[in-house]
Amino acid sequence: NMHALEGAHRFVAYGSLVKVTNLENEQSVIVRINDRPYTQARILDLTLAAAKALGIPPQKTAKVKLEVVALDVSRKEHELRAQQI
Repeated sequence: NMHALEGAHRFVAYGSLVKVTNLENEQSVIVRINDRPYTQARILDLTLAAAKALGIPPQKTAKVKLEVVALDVSRKEHELRAQQI
């Protein structure tokens, strides 16, 4: 779902929450890992909504900092945590 705050990561477990910070503008968002990246050239792929929240233009790349917030949480719990932030 490109409108959800989700991402694909090469190593982090499915269902985990990761705080992604754009190093260029310091904007952050918490995404739920739900897939593996399309290409092995990247460690993280973001949905359109997540990239937009970070100020990353569509189809572009950016340097980001990743912090695992929680491992393997349900989608419902992710939605609740996102509302608290």
